[in-house]
This record gives sequence, C-alpha cells and structure tokens, in this order.
Amino acid sequence: MRQNLVIITSFTLGMSLFGLFSCDNDRNISAICKNNPEICADLHKDGWCLAEKTKLIQNRYELKDNENPTGKQLYLQLTYLEDYSRCIELASGVQHIIHTNRTADRARAFRLSTQNLSLLQDQTRERQDPFMSYYQWTRFGDTAALNRLLEHESAGEVTDSFLLAQVATYYSNRNAIKAQQLYLKVFADIQYDDFDVNWLLGLASAYRQQQVFDKAYMLTKANLLLTQQKYSEEKMLALLGGNKTLATELDLKAQALIDALKNGTYSQSPVRQWLDPQVVAQAPTTTEAVPPAPVEKTD
Repeated sequence: MRQNLVIITSFTLGMSLFGLFSCDNDRNISAICKNNPEICADLHKDGWCLAEKTKLIQNRYELKDNENPTGKQLYLQLTYLEDYSRCIELASGVQHIIHTNRTADRARAFRLSTQNLSLLQDQTRERQDPFMSYYQWTRFGDTAALNRLLEHESAGEVTDSFLLAQVATYYSNRNAIKAQQLYLKVFADIQYDDFDVNWLLGLASAYRQQQVFDKAYMLTKANLLLTQQKYSEEKMLALLGGNKTLATELDLKAQALIDALKNGTYSQSPVRQWLDPQVVAQAPTTTEAVPPAPVEKTD
C-alpha cells in the first residue's frame, strides 16, 4: 500500500507520496515551492529556520514520486521534519510588533509540523527494516525494535556506516570486542564529511575496556585534536604509565589517523593496519605465477 510521506495540511493528508531523487541538491527552494506548491504549503514563509526548512523541502522534492521509499529515506524525512518542528517552535514564540502575520504564520507552521510528524510516525510504525527499527527504538524506547536492529546487524543486513556506528555505540558498554569490530568497519567505509568525531571516543573506550591503552590514548588524542578541546596532559599520560616517549609516537599516529580519514586513504593506511592487525592477516596474498619449464627438444 502506498504511503503518504509528505503531509501538508489536514485537508491534504490523502495526497500522494512526495519523492523523486533529484541530481541537483542545491536546487533553489523558491523554485521548488513555485513549481511544486504542495511541498511547501504547510511551511512558514519568512527567513527563520532557513537551514531546517531547506533540508525538508529538498528531501520532500527528492521523494516526490517515490512509491517505494527505503527505510533510510523514511528516516531522513522523519528527522528533517523533527528538526524543522523544533526550530519553528522556538521561532513561533518571537512576536512581530509590526508584521503580526509573520508570528501567526510561524505558529501555524509549528502546529502543522507537529501534526504531520505524528501522522508520519504512525504511518511508518509497522516498518521493520534496520533504519526504521533504529528510529522506533530511539524515539519510542521500543525494545522489540532494538532487538530487530541487532538481529539485522548480526545477519549482515546493516551496511550503512551511520547505522553501524549506532549499533557500535549500543555495544560500547556491553561488548567491547563487538563495538571495536563495528567501529573499525565504520572507519574503513565512511566518508569524512559524514564522520562523527565522537566515534573516536567510542572506539577508544572499547580498547580501554580491553586494556589496550596505547590505542585508547591515540584515538582520544585524535578526538582532542579535531575538537580542539582543552585536556589534562597528566591524565592522558596516565593511560601510558607516564611514558612521554610513547606519547610522542602516538601523537604522530593520531595526526596520521586524522589525515587518512580526511584524505579518504584510511583503508590503505599504516595507521589502519596498526589499529586493526586482522586486516593485514586477512588480506589476500598473491603469488607470482611461475612460468612452465621449457620443453627440451630431442633429435
């Protein structure tokens, strides 16, 4: 049964699902709204919450004619609508003295966004794919959805790096080895633009639980370098028993990790081999073909 994913107003809930992938993600949202007014009918019109509104409009346009959206596409639509609703809720409390219609317009948009979000959540509640299982677990505390997600991962059905990282986070305080394996897989597959620096701390925690303190130190240092947070050098050195020489070596590895992630070369980098020696052990070996011996001619 076709689902109505982009919900506009109470009198248009029966409209067809919005979505067709667009190659031009930078398409001007004004042009989208002009050519597809149903996409923007429930949204406010002034400049507040521009980033959230832009993502929501572009996502709706991408899903304009898609009758069979994936779980990830549904997840993104839900989260973009959540972000928009939170932002417009705050904006609706800002009173315009002169342009009172703008205040009323934002209040209308917030009311409709909450209605639309609730309806879209209800429409997708029966979905059991990995992304929607994750959404149902994190938004509604649905333990059955969590168990489904873990089963999907165990069966090798979770391939998205973001989702694998969320499963790794779940295991971080429950199964350090499992968390380590998942984080390492994410590091090898993720694009840096989608990389969350907190995953460095997640992997560091997994190594620390296994008392692999040099790797825990290096990953923590990489996080600190990226976030530029202040830290206690004394506490960091305590991970290494005060070994400053080792700390200097690991600081270089931390920078090498950052560079490899940013450059997209992590999968082939020496720092990956150091973090995950099994990659080296499991790498296929090639042997040079031995040419056949020459056939001796006989008279």
